[in-house]
Amino acid sequence: METLLAALSEGQIEQIKSAPTLITILVAGADGTIDSQELNWAEKLTHIRSYADSNEGLNEFYASIEPTFGDSLDDMLKTLPESQSERETTITKKLADLNKVLSFLDNSTAYSLYKSFTSFAEHIAKASGGFLRFGSISSDEKKWISLPMIDSIILETPEDEAE
Repeated sequence: METLLAALSEGQIEQIKSAPTLITILVAGADGTIDSQELNWAEKLTHIRSYADSNEGLNEFYASIEPTFGDSLDDMLKTLPESQSERETTITKKLADLNKVLSFLDNSTAYSLYKSFTSFAEHIAKASGGFLRFGSISSDEKKWISLPMIDSIILETPEDEAE
């Protein structure tokens, strides 16, 4: 992970590392209830992403957060507001702060993290609901899975850089 986030300070790295936890709580709580199925799936997803991504840097990133992810979820759930709207406001502000942090990274790394975070959000949304409580995204969750508070990052191609 040192190479993936080398351009960042320790505080900025911690902001990036907190994103999957914040995303989990935001999306899981979008319908007003954070259920254990969504939290358990988030922990499993973090574990899977620690080895199953074609981007080695992302594997290292998820491997670095996996050992403490469950504790981070518990701690954050205790410190965030209980009110859904207040919790969403707090998380939205914290995730919006990632825009500045992502701007310090090279385009490819920022893009990879952004795509990983939006994919993570979608997987959490699918963890509850639908057939056998799996695969359906509620309208409440749908508004968050694109992470609208984080500016979209477009992968620049070599032609784009030449312009």
